[in-house]
Amino acid sequence: MTACAPTHTQHSHPPHSPPRPPRRRLVQGADLSASVAVFLIALPLSLGIALATGAPLQAGLVAAAVGGLVAGRLGGCPLQVSGPAAGLTVVTADLIHRYGWRTTCGITVLAGLAQLGLGCLRVARGALAVSPAVVHGMLAGIGVTIAVAQLHIVLGGSPDSSVLANLRALPAQLADVDPAAVSMSALTLTLLLAWPRVPGRAGRLLRRVPAALVAVTGATVTAALTGLVLPRVDLPSWSSHALAGLPEGPGLGIAAAVLTTTLVCSVQSLLGAVAVDKLVAARPGPQAHVGRSDLDRELLGQGAANIVSGALGGLPVAGVAVRSTANVNSGAVSRNSTMLHGVFVVAAALLMVPLLEWIPLSSLAALVMAVGIQMVSLNHIRTVTRHREVLVYAATTLGVVVFGVLEGVALGVAVAVALALHRLAHTRITHTEKEGVHHVRVRGQLTFLAVPRLSRALHLVPQGVHAVVELDGSFMDHAAYESLQDWQNTHRARGGTAELTGRRGRVRSSDPGPSAVCRCRPWTPWRNHRACFAQAPTTPVTHELARGISSFQRNTAPLVREELARLAREGQRPSQLFLTCADSRLVTSMITSSGPGDLFVVRNIGNLVPPPGEEHGDHSVAAAIEYAVEVLGVRSITVCGHSGCGAMQALLAAEPGGAVTPLKRWLGHGRPSLDRMADDQRDRLLLAGRPPADAVERLGLANVVQQLEHLRAHDTVARALAAGALELHGMYFHVGDAQAYLLDASGDGATAFEHVAGAAGKEAEEEAEQETGTAPELRNPV
Repeated sequence: MTACAPTHTQHSHPPHSPPRPPRRRLVQGADLSASVAVFLIALPLSLGIALATGAPLQAGLVAAAVGGLVAGRLGGCPLQVSGPAAGLTVVTADLIHRYGWRTTCGITVLAGLAQLGLGCLRVARGALAVSPAVVHGMLAGIGVTIAVAQLHIVLGGSPDSSVLANLRALPAQLADVDPAAVSMSALTLTLLLAWPRVPGRAGRLLRRVPAALVAVTGATVTAALTGLVLPRVDLPSWSSHALAGLPEGPGLGIAAAVLTTTLVCSVQSLLGAVAVDKLVAARPGPQAHVGRSDLDRELLGQGAANIVSGALGGLPVAGVAVRSTANVNSGAVSRNSTMLHGVFVVAAALLMVPLLEWIPLSSLAALVMAVGIQMVSLNHIRTVTRHREVLVYAATTLGVVVFGVLEGVALGVAVAVALALHRLAHTRITHTEKEGVHHVRVRGQLTFLAVPRLSRALHLVPQGVHAVVELDGSFMDHAAYESLQDWQNTHRARGGTAELTGRRGRVRSSDPGPSAVCRCRPWTPWRNHRACFAQAPTTPVTHELARGISSFQRNTAPLVREELARLAREGQRPSQLFLTCADSRLVTSMITSSGPGDLFVVRNIGNLVPPPGEEHGDHSVAAAIEYAVEVLGVRSITVCGHSGCGAMQALLAAEPGGAVTPLKRWLGHGRPSLDRMADDQRDRLLLAGRPPADAVERLGLANVVQQLEHLRAHDTVARALAAGALELHGMYFHVGDAQAYLLDASGDGATAFEHVAGAAGKEAEEEAEQETGTAPELRNPV
């Protein structure tokens, strides 16, 4: 029984000896099964790619074995399978046609040395900077070239060296087809397409055998049983296998060949490694044993494999998408699967030569032609179309087909650069008027090239109107910034109003900002908060909270992390205690332009300060005052009231009697403010030179003055005031007008709250304007 197993295990060793650790198998079962699957795919494809390049057929087997053993052992992507790749077919075929096979092997060795150099320089990540449209276009062009060339072998003929020559010869080849070759090619393609679509439970079992192996095996068996006479695989003796020779030819041509081989091998391998990481991450089950790819090490491994493959007379080596995908999907967990597949290829090359020579060449050609067609991916075309890079894709594809791989890639890169410059320079600026509001919309990047058109559009806005400038781009340079701000200042000076908006409610610029006095801009993250956070009544509140936290982590945290880390090290040292209402519309950091660590904030209903001895069990405010003054050493305390305060409304509407609730008990600390407001002889309250608009506003102003008197009654505050170490300030914030007012202590016979811009704020703005040379209109009113 299973429950008895632990008991037997305990008595299988002496009672005082430690239990034996479990023996670790050299090769796990998942790696073994994956290596068999990869080998069954690699064997026919390696022969087919060698056939397509015009190289000796053994060269494909050599490259497959070296790719598995050398690149698999040394590479930085454990589950990527390397070998002769279809993406290198056109390059290798052209080299063989120009320089011969032995020189091509020498070029492969030099390309491997170049990859080693690039790996030592740690530039692997730089290869990923190539536009995906260029890479996909290169693969599509290679796929078209392969398909057109192999079509001639499928029809029973032989291909030419270029795509255009093959296309010109295609009508004559169609008129002179070989029925035996066409039939075996058709059978291969039918099995290749139908095998993955076998339905039912039997289909799930049969699909474990690779379709490529089934297709080639089916054609081979059929050709043998029917006695068809057609060209078959011819593997010469290994004793006559040609090894690498010294490159012979023009130096410039050899250098270009090495550069092309290095580029194609490196880019294909690095992109394949990134794709394998994504496949592994998406694979169900634990991924503890599979680490992320080291791209620089992968480049070194590919370079070493190309050196060995070229020296042994093999094809160039690169990461292969088909085999890597099969390796991951088969459950491989380490590089052992890749290396085992190389061992199996070596065994096949040495022991299975009689069987391999039964394979019809037309079957291999049909297999490679199908691979070439699959390289023209509709998914890639949809992707580049969605990102408006179809022109780059088409230019690269046509360049590879007509001129060659290196020329096609260069053409694609040139088109990509030209397209990027066009997008940078092409900016659409429009002016419209709707319901009295003038809209100037800027679509694209706002650089100095667009300043003349921007100025013309802005001058279409009449004086004294409200204007909205919508910037739909990710960059604005200094020239455009200056032009926009100059117009905004002039428009406002002439009685108009202007608003700058973007797609996310804020404007990005290369300019650091107009204020050198205060760099905090706490209002920008939520200027468009209604669009970001307004939810339907049925939406769970937790969703809003989670979305807000996610937005902070994504957008704000990277900007404030360094400052918060400093505050965490140094501790809090605020300069002010800010005592205000708990109303959700009061954002203290916004109305004071303060940052983290600047204010010690205490919030309660009605911004009340209970007098000493009358706290009735609630000492939270007194404790905060004592902590701020004696421990933190703040230099000022500000009591801030606000318009539309619910606590003031409750005080005015309160009726004597009734149940004493916690809210009523707390609002009792505000009754002295009611008495102050009722005493007409005590205060003549003014707000920016005018009387209060209503009773709620009058009580709010009187409450600020009264709470300052309560503050002075606290011993801690009184001692600090006597020592000249503390100042008290009263403040009133009008929510609807977004205006802040400070209590004027000049003593002119009235208790006046003045607009900050009319007092000390005016001097601060003038100082800022002198220091920065920019107008103060963009700064917060406080």
